Amino acid sequence: MGHLGIAKNKVYLALAQRLDQNPVGAPFNQTLMEILYRLYTETQAEIGSKFPLQACRIDQLSAATGIEAAALEKHLDDMAGKGLVIDIQRKGSRYYMLSPMVIGFMEYTFMRVTDRVPMQELAELFEAYHHQAGVPEEFFGAPTKLFQTWAYESLMPGEVETEVLSYEKASEMIRDAGGGSLTMCYCRHQAQHLGKNCDAPIEDVCTSLGAAAEWLVRRGFARPATTDELLRVLDRTEQLGLVHLADNVQNNPAYLCHCCGCCCGVLRAINEHHMQSVHPSNFIPRVDPQKCTGCGTCVKRCHVKAVAVAELTPGDKRSKTAVVNEDRCLGCGACIRGCKQEAIVLVRRSTIYVPPKNKKEQMLQIAVQKGKAR
Repeated sequence: MGHLGIAKNKVYLALAQRLDQNPVGAPFNQTLMEILYRLYTETQAEIGSKFPLQACRIDQLSAATGIEAAALEKHLDDMAGKGLVIDIQRKGSRYYMLSPMVIGFMEYTFMRVTDRVPMQELAELFEAYHHQAGVPEEFFGAPTKLFQTWAYESLMPGEVETEVLSYEKASEMIRDAGGGSLTMCYCRHQAQHLGKNCDAPIEDVCTSLGAAAEWLVRRGFARPATTDELLRVLDRTEQLGLVHLADNVQNNPAYLCHCCGCCCGVLRAINEHHMQSVHPSNFIPRVDPQKCTGCGTCVKRCHVKAVAVAELTPGDKRSKTAVVNEDRCLGCGACIRGCKQEAIVLVRRSTIYVPPKNKKEQMLQIAVQKGKAR
């Protein structure tokens, strides 16, 4: 921070400290400071540092910052345009919340192409930050995860179809929301700036629902999309073998991503940091060794390296079969889609996971698990 004055350093340091108070915080290091310098003006950093943990009205924030309401509103509008603040209408009043880093301004930065922020520099900085000590643990280390896996519905076993709960079915959640929005895949967009993106789609692929979709559209991060459009994206990404990751809640999920193990920050935490970063679905692939030829297609299709080929009889290479690491498997169904022998099916796990009821309960659980509850 040597290139900044002492007073300015203190402003950005206060902002960093405030961001780290969130249930999913932002561990302090020099890379974080470099990110904040590029996203926030000094005045915006000072405003951000004064935000309460809960949503607040402009008069409350004006009292906290000492900035007159009309001037403060202009700053907040600019911050919301960069994804640094979320503004929502509630009971006839507008409320403001400081965006966390995750899920927050890190994702919003790459949901669109814009010249409002230096995207190339930020792509490099976020990539570096993601791998620094303590950061993956802060993002994904709590027992309650940010995301859960939604299995491919077309592969769910027929005998349990009536027992499948609404929070396990992506199509039902999309239909209940009555549409939403589509935006760029922020992970693959960031990877594109780094020259590392795969050939999975970037445009019009990440899905948002409900109030989150309305806000993203209003602020120019996404475009509105009908229920039919969202269902087509769901089907297309399943055909491509991507992993459906959604908000880890039972009701009103805000985000549904269609992810690859090479670009997605959540799945990369599994592959690169060996963390359980996401809740698996309540399903698991089961291999029929009588049908399996050990071709290895399922191994290639697995985004988290949870499938391997082994010899049923040691030393007999003709007796190869696929083997699933159930502790690592997400239960997404991607491996099954590629099996020409129809040797893999999706079955119920023996232990059923029940997500938090809503976002408030999820964040409270994470805060308690991290000792941040107040």
